[in-house]
Amino acid sequence: MSVDVRKIADLGPAERAGFFDRDAGIEAVRSDVRGIVERVREEGDVAVREFTSEFDGVEVGNLEITDRCERAYDEVDEEVREAIETAAANVREFHEAQVPEDWREEFGPGRELGRRFRPLERVGVYVPGGTAAYPSSAIMGVVPATVAGVDHVSVVTPPAEEVNPVTLAAIHAAGADVVYSVGGAQAVAALAYGTETITRVQKVVGPGNRWVTAAKAEVRGDVEIDFLAGPSEVAVVADETADPGLVAAELVAQAEHDPSASVVAVTDDAETAEAVAEAADEQASAREREEVIREALANDASGVLLARSMSEAILFAEEYAPEHLSIVADDDESILERIDSAGSVFLGPHTPVAAGDYASGTNHVLPTNGGAHVTGGLSVETFVRSTTVQRLSSEGLADLGETITTLADAEGLEAHAESVRIRLKGREEDH
Repeated sequence: MSVDVRKIADLGPAERAGFFDRDAGIEAVRSDVRGIVERVREEGDVAVREFTSEFDGVEVGNLEITDRCERAYDEVDEEVREAIETAAANVREFHEAQVPEDWREEFGPGRELGRRFRPLERVGVYVPGGTAAYPSSAIMGVVPATVAGVDHVSVVTPPAEEVNPVTLAAIHAAGADVVYSVGGAQAVAALAYGTETITRVQKVVGPGNRWVTAAKAEVRGDVEIDFLAGPSEVAVVADETADPGLVAAELVAQAEHDPSASVVAVTDDAETAEAVAEAADEQASAREREEVIREALANDASGVLLARSMSEAILFAEEYAPEHLSIVADDDESILERIDSAGSVFLGPHTPVAAGDYASGTNHVLPTNGGAHVTGGLSVETFVRSTTVQRLSSEGLADLGETITTLADAEGLEAHAESVRIRLKGREEDH
């Protein structure tokens, strides 16, 4: 199956909908997930164990595996341990730069206003796992929470007969306080409502499959979540100076995640477009997950697109609002200035998305399905809440008094107005 080049101008309504109406695919499992969530909420550990046996084929002894993570850290190859520590250090350094500082300032005579920031007390991080190894997801979820100062960081990760030790080692290195061997919708429900073993949290974050995402949608309102993320995405904006092989490599790399991954290259140069399509086809043939890659390249939200101008390419990228945006062009900074909606941006030919996935320091837990139009990825701010603070002097209140009472009276809230007048009256009597 070859990769075709299509012109943006020729896309019909259905084709455009394929690119822009992406979703996480959770409705197909929402009803089943609702039942799982309710049972965990009502039955606690009993339901967690039953669903773990049913869905993962594992009879879990102790749900808590914090000690196993520590042992795994000591037992993994030194080279792997060093890579984990380097990645965690880079992520920690970048997120430490995000920690907000309390402030207060004078806003006119006698009017002192400010904000203060405090971390959440308890958060839960979902780390995909089982037989697969996702150490990077552990680092990306746990490190920002610890940097923010969260008191208790719980991690849930799916069980297996032999859980990959690299994932467990990364969870330990990232600084999790407690780790539970449970995955899927039942893990999200356990974090949201608590069980006999699993501590209830205030917020659940982290990527997962559609069952995990549907569970986050189901518990939202009873617990905070980061966002509802779907399959992985990348859009590459390229001009005639781009190396087609490097552009194709970004598409293929993201496509190997999932058959539903969305991978797009858009350029205003016809020769570049054809070369990217050809290179993607050739590279897919050389990859171990070729079948998955080809399915992703062929889905409705993927393709190599030819724009009539760079402006049209930029408008497409902005509307697409990708999880990952790669810009490989001579004037990449200028192009970036014109695109507001992207989860994370990768500039230049030497900045593969994989750098952000693992070790550059930025976070790889990012919004998908166009979510970048309204939100950003996981950060320190995800784990803190802000409070505004104000202090008025007698003079400051007097200066605002007429404005406050006039508006309060206009809204019919007499007691609001009187709460100000009584103070102003006392001030007049003192004088």
